[in-house]
Amino acid sequence: MKHRYEYLDVIRGITLVSMILYHGVWDIVYIADYQWEWFRGNIAYVWQQSICWTFILLSGFCWSMGRRKLKRGLLVFSAGALVSIVTVLLIPQQRVVFGVLTLLGVSMLLMIPLDKLFCRVHAVMGLVLSLILFFVTRNINRGTLGFEKIELLSLPESWYDNGYFLTFLGVMDKGVYSTDYFSLVPWFFLFVTGYFLYQLANKMMLLERFAQGRLAKLPEIFAPFKFMGRHSLIIYLLHQPLIYLMVNALLN
Repeated sequence: MKHRYEYLDVIRGITLVSMILYHGVWDIVYIADYQWEWFRGNIAYVWQQSICWTFILLSGFCWSMGRRKLKRGLLVFSAGALVSIVTVLLIPQQRVVFGVLTLLGVSMLLMIPLDKLFCRVHAVMGLVLSLILFFVTRNINRGTLGFEKIELLSLPESWYDNGYFLTFLGVMDKGVYSTDYFSLVPWFFLFVTGYFLYQLANKMMLLERFAQGRLAKLPEIFAPFKFMGRHSLIIYLLHQPLIYLMVNALLN
């Protein structure tokens, strides 16, 4: 289990570095008003998606490994609530409503009762179904079913004028604004995909084989990423305020 966690921490740490760089560029473009057009295009979008996909999938993968699932879920949810309260009160123009921490916290809590049901589902079937559901509902925030530019079905516009609860579920109210918005649908399905991916890997004993193989010993170059991965929550909470203060200091 030790090496398993170490490599997962390294992946999380590398993703954190990518996220910090992304948010740094975001602040430079949208707060400092630098005209970097490439950041408003597909390259930056793919960059952003790679970060959130990795975090959510990895969180679902690691859920079964945690011992204090309720405590961890409540902690992450509370951190998300703190981010929302602080941004709404202090920087409402950059407010975060239903951000990624809120999604992860709720997903962790939902999995506590759902685990009893999901553990009866074959790992491959669960993996395929959850991934299909994610792809089919990926565009629900935009008013359609489908994935990215593939639109399968348009949803009634009247659904998208019903307040914050449906916005959290995925039917985003047109009057709600958030700089970091991750609704339960479709992202919970990606979290569940990670859950079943772990079940499959554990069933096939892939993690044990990996930990006992040639790569079991982590090269020292990965130590900083491992440290960041182990302290990902506090780093997440601190990095954006620090970047925001640095950018504003440079502007003034």
